[in-house]
Amino acid sequence: MTRSPQETFSDHVRALGSGDLDAIAANFAPDAVFLTPAGVLHGREGVKQGIGAVLADLPDARWKPGTPVFADDVMLLEWAADADGARVEDGVDTFVFRDGLIGAQTVRYTLLTEPTD
Repeated sequence: MTRSPQETFSDHVRALGSGDLDAIAANFAPDAVFLTPAGVLHGREGVKQGIGAVLADLPDARWKPGTPVFADDVMLLEWAADADGARVEDGVDTFVFRDGLIGAQTVRYTLLTEPTD
């Protein structure tokens, strides 16, 4: 039985919390696209590269997700995060689900850095 978009996203959040890029990428279709303002990344390796960059920008982040908004196989998520020395207040992701996996994700946020003393 194929997972619903809500079930797939729930598992994605769990994997994201672990920081395990292989577990995160397993929720994506093999031909997934990961779109950022810097460009398009392809496949699970591209997903690992893209999400790895987010995790590097926000190491050990305290995530503050908004309420996901679903419409059939599409989801919108606004989020914020705090990490040591950096924060995001305006994160926005969209997801397109198919066959129990994430087929596409867009990511956009502004990284705010805190000066170190």
